[in-house]
Amino acid sequence: MYQDDMTAVLTGKHAIFWIDATAENGIMTPLLAQRLVAMGTPMQGSVGHIIWTVCYLSVLIGLSAYGVHRYFIIYLYLKHRKRPPAPAHCFEQLPKVTMQLPIFNEVYVAERLLRSVSEVDYPRELLQIQVLDDSTDETREITASCVEELRQRGFNVQLIHRVDRTGFKAGALAVGLEAAAGEFVCILDADFVPQRDLLKRTIHFFTDPKVGMIQTRWGHLNRGYSLLTRMQAIFLDGHLLLEQTARSRSGRFFNFNGTAGLWRRSCIEQSGGWQYDTLCEDLDLSYRAQLAGWKFIYLSDVVTPAELPVDMNGFKSQQHRWTKGSVQTCKKLLPTIWRSRLPFPIKLEATGHLMSNFAYLLLAFLCVLLHPSTGGPEGGWLRTVLIDIPIFLAASASVAVFYICAQRELYPRTWMKEILFLPCLLALGIGLSLNNARAVLEALINHKSDFTRTPKYGIERKSQRWRTCKYRPLKSTLPLAELAFAIYFSYFVVFAIAHGQFFSVPFLLMFQAGFLYVCLSSFGSRWSKINLDSSRASAAIPA
Repeated sequence: MYQDDMTAVLTGKHAIFWIDATAENGIMTPLLAQRLVAMGTPMQGSVGHIIWTVCYLSVLIGLSAYGVHRYFIIYLYLKHRKRPPAPAHCFEQLPKVTMQLPIFNEVYVAERLLRSVSEVDYPRELLQIQVLDDSTDETREITASCVEELRQRGFNVQLIHRVDRTGFKAGALAVGLEAAAGEFVCILDADFVPQRDLLKRTIHFFTDPKVGMIQTRWGHLNRGYSLLTRMQAIFLDGHLLLEQTARSRSGRFFNFNGTAGLWRRSCIEQSGGWQYDTLCEDLDLSYRAQLAGWKFIYLSDVVTPAELPVDMNGFKSQQHRWTKGSVQTCKKLLPTIWRSRLPFPIKLEATGHLMSNFAYLLLAFLCVLLHPSTGGPEGGWLRTVLIDIPIFLAASASVAVFYICAQRELYPRTWMKEILFLPCLLALGIGLSLNNARAVLEALINHKSDFTRTPKYGIERKSQRWRTCKYRPLKSTLPLAELAFAIYFSYFVVFAIAHGQFFSVPFLLMFQAGFLYVCLSSFGSRWSKINLDSSRASAAIPA
C-alpha cells in the first residue's frame, strides 16, 4: 500500500543548524557549513570529530537528495496534471466483478462497509460480494447477520471465515481469489465507504487488455475530527494526489494502496499471486505485476472515502507497518528491478520510491548528531550563498512546497487555511521519526512481526468518542525514548533563548513539540482507557 505517505516531510522538516555553546559566539549556525570549515581547522582535527563530521555530512546529503526528489515529483505532476486517463472503449456487456472485503475484528465499521457496498450501482447478477472475515470477536455475528440480510435481498454474497490466519490480509485475499466468480476484483478495507458509482467509473478502463490494476484516490470521512486526523489528511493528500498521479501519468511504477482499487484477476495470478513474506503485500504485488508488463492506472478524480486513525498509538502502528513493509519489499525486489530491461529513468524512480522510507532513519540519526558543540568560526556571505541556502532549499523548503501544491490543487478556495497546519505537520513527522526508524531497522535485520491492523471506531463526527472503545493497539516502550528526545530538545530551546539565538527557536520548537506531542498522545490514550472505563479497558482486545 501506500508507502510515501510520510516520507515527504522527512526531506524538509529539519533545520540545518548547530548550537555554538561558546558564550562569546552565542549563535546558532548551519551545521554543514560549520563542519566544512572545521574540517580544515587543526584544533578540530580529532578522529572522533572527523567521524562525526562525515556522518553528519552524509545525513544532510541524503536528506537533501530526498528533497530534490520531491521537487521532481512536483515537476512531473504539474507537467501531466492536465492529461487525465480515459478508457479506450466501453464494455458493451458489463463483466462480472467480485468485491472482496477483508475484515478482522471490525465491530464498529463492518456493518457500515457492507451497507455501502450493497448500495453500489452495478447489476446484481454481475456482482459477487466476498466477506473475508477472520475475526475472533463479535464481528463474526455482525457479518453473518449482514450477509444473511443481503442474501434475502437478492445479492450473491459469500462469507469466508478462516480459523488459521496464515498470511493475514494477503492470505485472506488469496483464499478469496480461489473462490471468486468475477473476472475483476475490487478490494475494500473495512474502514472504507465506496461511492455508488465506483465500479461504473472504473470498470471500463479494463477494456484495454494490458491494464492490470486501477487505483482510486482515498478520501477522508473524519478529516476535521482532530488535529491528528487533519494532519494525516494533509500527509495523505500529498502522496495520493501528487506522487501517485505523477508516477502514473509519466509512465513510472506506482503502487496499489491496498484498498479502494480494482484488479484484473489474471494479472494477480500471472504475477505470482498474493504473497505474505512482506508486510506490504500490495506494494509487493504492484511491482511484480508492473515488472511483468502490466499497465496500472491511477484515477485522482475518483474518490473513495475512508476513516483516518483517531488515536496516536493506532496511527503509529499503521506507520510502522507501512514503513517496515516497504523496506522489506525494497530488499526483495530492488535487485530484480535493476536486472530488468526497464529504461534507466524507470529504474531510478522505482529505487527512489522503494527507498523513500530510509529518510526516517536519516532523520533519527540527525536528531542524535545535533548537540551543543564547542566553538567554531563564523561564516560569511559566500558560505551562506553556496552552502546554507542550497541545503535549506533542498532539505527544508521542499516539504512546504510539496504540501502547499497538493492542498492548493485539491482545495483551491480554502488551501490557505490548510497550510496554517504546516508547522504542526512538520512537528508530527519529526515526532514519528523514532517509530519509523525502528521499522526500517527491523526490516533491515529481518526481524519478523505480525500484520498488526489499525483499530477503527466508526468515527465520522466530532461528537463521537473513541477512548472507551474495546480495541487498543499493542503497547510499546517507545514513548519513553520519545520523551527523552523531547527533554533533549527542550534543553536546546532554553539554550537558544538564553544566548539570543531567536531565529533558531522556531526550528528547535518543532523538534521539541513533535516528540512531546507524539509521546504524550501515546501515553494519553492508555491513561484515559484506564481511568475512563477500567472495566472495559481490562477486556480490551489488542488490534
